[in-house]
Amino acid sequence: MDGGRAAATSARMHWRSKLIHSDAAAPAGFRGLAATTHRASTVVFDTLADALHDPQGSGGGYTYGLHGTPTVLELAARIAELEGAHATVIVPSGLNAISLVYLALCRAGSHVLVPENAYGPNRELGAGLMARFGVVVESYDPMIGGGIDTLIRPETALIWTESPGSVTMEMQDIPAICAAAKRHGVPVAMDNTYGAGVLFDAFAHGVDISMQALTKYVGGHSDILLGSVSCAHPKHARAIDRARRALGAGVSPDECSLALRGLQTLAVRLDHLERSTMEVATWLAARPEVEIMLHPAFPACPGHDLWKRDFTGSASLFSIVFQPTVTDAAVERFVDALRLFKIGFSWGGVTSLVMAYPPIHRGACDYGHRLVRLNIGLEEPADLIADLDRALAAMGAAMGAETAAG
Repeated sequence: MDGGRAAATSARMHWRSKLIHSDAAAPAGFRGLAATTHRASTVVFDTLADALHDPQGSGGGYTYGLHGTPTVLELAARIAELEGAHATVIVPSGLNAISLVYLALCRAGSHVLVPENAYGPNRELGAGLMARFGVVVESYDPMIGGGIDTLIRPETALIWTESPGSVTMEMQDIPAICAAAKRHGVPVAMDNTYGAGVLFDAFAHGVDISMQALTKYVGGHSDILLGSVSCAHPKHARAIDRARRALGAGVSPDECSLALRGLQTLAVRLDHLERSTMEVATWLAARPEVEIMLHPAFPACPGHDLWKRDFTGSASLFSIVFQPTVTDAAVERFVDALRLFKIGFSWGGVTSLVMAYPPIHRGACDYGHRLVRLNIGLEEPADLIADLDRALAAMGAAMGAETAAG
């Protein structure tokens, strides 16, 4: 609308209407480096025909804010570009991404294989909600590799993978699992959060669906909740998007804008986190209190050869297993004595985190209560090492007191 007509229209309206239907606008021609944040619930159209032409948005148009604004779809396109996917959908969290994969690919009577080291809520979802819907979810040894062929049934609808495992850090032979799955026509999904979609090329190694919690490395600052599901094939992308629409899994454009900002620094953060983590983990591995270092970049870690073959780098997450003489109370004292390491679940942000777990058994490995997971942040490694040193001294003092009391 030209300036004269705008002025004339505005002049005829009551000021209350002008609050809603203003002809004022900022000058055109502005260009910035930051992605624009588009907030909207209602999408408007020029004509009724435009509104009714593609009511479900299957042609890629905009229909309703729940199904995506330009900010949301820009993030989806950026993640798809990074992962080499046919298409990506953005969802409210990593767990929601896992749920959508189940619901899109499974039905009553379906059989699903999930590694026993998978993200805890994934296993809980399988044993709980999916079981109620008649889906049979079976755990398998994450180190099975091509041997998974013997577990695949005619009704197997999905195989989950996660490498490394988010607590015990086992590496899976993803190409071997994918090769076996393809012989049976079964899609493979991977939780690729550890690799941030870039340290491990899921689709090049045969994976069909790659999901990640953008909450972690892409967000990078512990202040958003988002997930993504990326698909190699159009049929899976359509199924995932149909499930997302049916469940109303919309996301905030503001959180998407923070994820877009996080992508700009993802490379430098991952590089820095890898170096700092290796420095801290190397120091810990040499401590007499530590029996096992669970970090895939360490040669002694189970599956190191697979990590070296398939990954282009390591991330900020690893676990340690204390010596068998370390008691439950001593582990608790160690965790509580840390100051720079905050006690919390999650990872991938700027702050170092620590978490101890109830007794964990993985196949022949019985870690008991002795496993502690650490996430390294952006603090100076020397300061983190000093914090760990103090906590180990406190743990030793606690064990000495236990011995004296006994």
